[in-house]
Amino acid sequence: MNSQRPESLTYRGREDPPYGSGFAARSFNNSSSTDIPHWVSTPPDIPGSRNLHWGERTPQYGPATPIAQGPSDESVQGGPSGDQLNRFAGFGVGLASLFTENVLAHPCIVFRRQCQVNYHARNYHLVPFTAVSVMYNLTKTQGPKALWKGMGSTFVVQGVTLGTEGIISECTPLPRELSHKWNLKRIAGHLILKGLTCVVAMPFYSASLIETVQSEIIRDDPGILDCVKEGVGRLIGMGIPHSKRLFPLWALVFPTFLHGVLHYIVSSTIQKLVLLVLRKKSPQRQVTDGTEPIQNMLDAYFPELMATFAGNLCADVLLYPLETVLHRLYLQGTRTIIDNTDLGFEVLPINTQYEGLRDCINTIRKEEGTLGFYKGFGSIIVQYSLHAAVLQITKMIYSVMLQNAA
Repeated sequence: MNSQRPESLTYRGREDPPYGSGFAARSFNNSSSTDIPHWVSTPPDIPGSRNLHWGERTPQYGPATPIAQGPSDESVQGGPSGDQLNRFAGFGVGLASLFTENVLAHPCIVFRRQCQVNYHARNYHLVPFTAVSVMYNLTKTQGPKALWKGMGSTFVVQGVTLGTEGIISECTPLPRELSHKWNLKRIAGHLILKGLTCVVAMPFYSASLIETVQSEIIRDDPGILDCVKEGVGRLIGMGIPHSKRLFPLWALVFPTFLHGVLHYIVSSTIQKLVLLVLRKKSPQRQVTDGTEPIQNMLDAYFPELMATFAGNLCADVLLYPLETVLHRLYLQGTRTIIDNTDLGFEVLPINTQYEGLRDCINTIRKEEGTLGFYKGFGSIIVQYSLHAAVLQITKMIYSVMLQNAA
């Protein structure tokens, strides 16, 4: 049987004109349209799909406009590399700040909390020298894990805090951020959101506090999500049995709310002031490519990091006494055993019997003096000194890299 090729491939089921009629047939492999049988047709270019403008990056049909070659190509090739290095510098400084704040500074946080809850301590560690010596003794007797315990739970608490803030802001009219058009009502709602976030995260924060101050000698290796289980257990009154001196969470709502709001107000205010001073003192350097200014990412990002650093430092220093009181109330009745912060070679039980916030403040002032609210203050000096040193060293390294690249 001899096969016969149809003269056309037009669809006969409707009266519409044949597909591709009115459009010239495309040529393939640079051949003329006469070399291809008349029954071969190609679909037209649909407007809005890909071929709207010749300047687009999508593949184009037809002859493309040649790109002018000249000395400007070198500047075009050198521009992205400098811009990428600039962005990498800003990202690197920010990453170093986060790493120092959450990882390198964790031993200082552990020792600070142990000093705050140790009402037996005779050495208050108000200066960094005594704090460093005892931290060295703890590491020597118990190993490096003695000052790195509970780090996973701190990340869990940060995640719970961020998630809670996002959920509350989505389900309520409380604004998560303040725009330029703010008023007293929006500010009050924003502060209430910050306070409620701290209150919701309070059970998990107290469980994380226990993991960070518990002595490495008698504690088991906890899982990453154990603080979530312990927080939920304390919230519903189940889990590991505690003594009768354990404070109910509703009695700790007001001091937790107050501490969270005050910390946010102080840190945000100092951050805005420092950022304003830094930007007025040293205007941001700009590099131009002939058409548009490209902002130096290092100069743009580093002042914000320094402002955040100064805000957190001022807030932690000013609210240190209230934090000491809160940590003792969180820990009371949990049967926690901590390290002896006087020498670093023994362990001590926590058997406080405070009746509330006011009684805790009066007892500390009467038995330990005013400086008793600042136990472990030397560790916070070490923490922020280390943070500042890492920021400055990282900035110097990337500044040299940018200068060499230029």
